[in-house]
Amino acid sequence: MASAAEQLASNLNFSTFAKAEDLKKRLWFTLGALLVYRLGTYIPLPGLNPAAFAQAFQGQAGGILGLFNMFSGGAVERMAIFALGIMPYISASIIVQLMTSVVPALEQLKKEGEQGRKVINQYTRYGTVLLGAMQAYGIAVGLESGSGLVNDPGWFFRISTVISLLGGTMFLMWLGEQITSRGIGNGISLIIFAGIVAALPGALAGTLELGRTGALSTPLILAIIVMVVVVIALIVFVERAQRRLLIQYPKRQVGNRMFQGDTSHLPLKLNTSGVIPAIFASSLLLLPATLAGFANAATLPGWATTIVGALAHGQPLYMIFYGGMIAFFAFFYTAIVFNPKDTADNLKKHGGFIPGIRPGERTAEYIDYVLTRITVIGAIYLIFVCILPEILISQTGVPFYLGGTSLLIVVSVTLDTVAQIQGHLIAQQYEGLIKKSKLRGGKRGR
Repeated sequence: MASAAEQLASNLNFSTFAKAEDLKKRLWFTLGALLVYRLGTYIPLPGLNPAAFAQAFQGQAGGILGLFNMFSGGAVERMAIFALGIMPYISASIIVQLMTSVVPALEQLKKEGEQGRKVINQYTRYGTVLLGAMQAYGIAVGLESGSGLVNDPGWFFRISTVISLLGGTMFLMWLGEQITSRGIGNGISLIIFAGIVAALPGALAGTLELGRTGALSTPLILAIIVMVVVVIALIVFVERAQRRLLIQYPKRQVGNRMFQGDTSHLPLKLNTSGVIPAIFASSLLLLPATLAGFANAATLPGWATTIVGALAHGQPLYMIFYGGMIAFFAFFYTAIVFNPKDTADNLKKHGGFIPGIRPGERTAEYIDYVLTRITVIGAIYLIFVCILPEILISQTGVPFYLGGTSLLIVVSVTLDTVAQIQGHLIAQQYEGLIKKSKLRGGKRGR
């Protein structure tokens, strides 16, 4: 089967794509949905003074607001109805995933298959509403505390802000689900991807303008381009890298027929945790600077000012904590999303075993042993990809827009989307081959 799929993949060409009508419809639907998302990032909140907010945002662009602004495609900077973006849904998804390993009832739902996943998804939606409402109310109160940001402060502004921001988040959640079912790729990931990529032309133009004015030297710009290409190549290599454990199935008899034993592989991704450790670590580290930015600098005690300064971008303490948090969340999240004991039990239930390893507890220990060691490599890779842009910014002052987190998201989503497009094309070509064989068989019968 694998060789047949590889042969079909090698035969893909533009004529195959031209015949794939369903794929083209899915692509057009995805592009249309992303266009709707981009338009929503330019619709401002009612009752807000856009000019005053834009001026106030510049002082907070380096904090956690800058991170959220990147994920929301600039909606935070414009305080649009999509300013919350899809982050409440992502936070709710992570919280529910963590709870499935702690709460026995949720863990049982996870094992019930499709019906259990539907219930868990419903809980995730409820969590999104709760988190989104809390964050939207916090934003409304924060805007009212600013000088001249709100034209008419009061409960009417707070209620309208909560409804607008929460409605925007729920619409994006629905839009992401529609892209997943009727389009191409993971809808939630594509929405974040579109927000990051939308700012690339402006960032590139700004960097070239700095080179034209002499603020950045030409060799430095060329070195940045080479570094970006190398980092992207590294991300592609590691995200596709797997450690395959050989699984064997013994001979079995069904009725009077004896079936030969089969072999397969258990793929373990080198970076099982994905981009979650980088998002968690950067969010937590940017939180003190953001809180200090909202507070009055004169009222802050001396120790608080020292801590905020030490945790600023490019500082050694920031780098150390950033790398340590990435490593911690890489192991923590991997332990949440992958359970070696459940995998070993499923193998034992279906008669599979790893050669030389006793089924059951020994197999779980071996899988955990291998997973721990490849997670070390994955954590080192994440630390390198995320720390390198920070070093570049601190040492050269380059406005390096594509940081490690955004690069990971862009490359990972691109790889996933391309793989799904290729899967649709292979399915289209496979169906064509089946139809041809049936026609030939019909002609021979005649």
